[in-house]
Amino acid sequence: MAVRTESPELVVRSATNLRREISARNLGHAYETTYSSIPSVLFCEDESGQHGNFHPASYKRILANPEWAERLSKTYTASSRIAHGNERSRGELDCAVSSDALLMNIFCHPQALRSKRLKLLLNLEPDTMPAFGFRVRTSLRDGHDDRTEMDMRIDDLLVEAKLSESDFQTARPDLLRRYEAFEEVFETDQLPRSRSLFRGYQLLRGVLAAHCSDSRFAVFVDERRPDLQRQYFAVLSAIRYSHLRSRILMITWQEIAATLPASLQQFLEEKYGIVVTPKTR
Repeated sequence: MAVRTESPELVVRSATNLRREISARNLGHAYETTYSSIPSVLFCEDESGQHGNFHPASYKRILANPEWAERLSKTYTASSRIAHGNERSRGELDCAVSSDALLMNIFCHPQALRSKRLKLLLNLEPDTMPAFGFRVRTSLRDGHDDRTEMDMRIDDLLVEAKLSESDFQTARPDLLRRYEAFEEVFETDQLPRSRSLFRGYQLLRGVLAAHCSDSRFAVFVDERRPDLQRQYFAVLSAIRYSHLRSRILMITWQEIAATLPASLQQFLEEKYGIVVTPKTR
C-alpha cells in the first residue's frame, strides 16, 4: 500500500507562508511586483551595475563567468502578471523567491567555498567549482537517456534546490516506468502518491540520476518547510539499496548558512529570513 503524506492544503499553506514572508522582506526594495494575492517581487540590474536579488560579491563573480551568467537568462514564466509584462524580458532569477538565485547567491560568493565547514558539510574536495543547470544522463528502457537537469553539480554531488515551491512535482506511473532502474531502485508500492500520480517526481528523478551516474544527490530545503522534508523521507524510505540511501541527502539552508562568512549570513537573514540558530550553528 502506498505511503501518503500530509494533505495538499497543508502543503500549500507551508509554501504560501514562506512565499509571503520572503516577498514582504523584499517589497521595500522592489523593482516591480506581480498582480496576485501574494505579489512576487522582481529586481533588475541598476545603474551602478548591482542587482537587487544578489549579494554584490556573488553577482560580480556570476557576471565574470560566462557559464554562470548564462543562468541569468532563464525566462520568468509569470510575466503576464506584471503590468506591461511584454515590454522587456525578465529572468526567473530576478524573482525574490527564486531558489536558483538563492543557490547562486551562496555558491558564487568568493568566500563560500573557502569555508572548511561548508566543504565538510557537503563532503567536497578542495578547489571545487559548481556548475549550474547541469544535465546528467539517466538511462531509459528504450535505450535512450533522459537528460535530467539538476540545479547544481559540485564534485560528485547533484543538487535540487527548493525554497517556496509548493512541492517536488508529480508524475504519471508510465512516465516513471520509462526509467530503466525505476523498479529496481524503489519499492514502488511504498512511494507517496496523490490519486494515481507519484509524488516527489524531482526527488525520484534525482535518486535515479545519482544511481545511474554513481553520484550523490542532495536536496536543499528551508527548515520552515517540514512538508518538503516529509516528502523527502517518504521517498528515501522506499529506496531498496542501503548503499544508495547513504548517498541521498537533505540539507537545510540554515545548516549551510551556519558555515558561511558573517556578511553573507546577514544577507541571507535580511533577504530570506534564513537565520543561523544555536541548533544550526
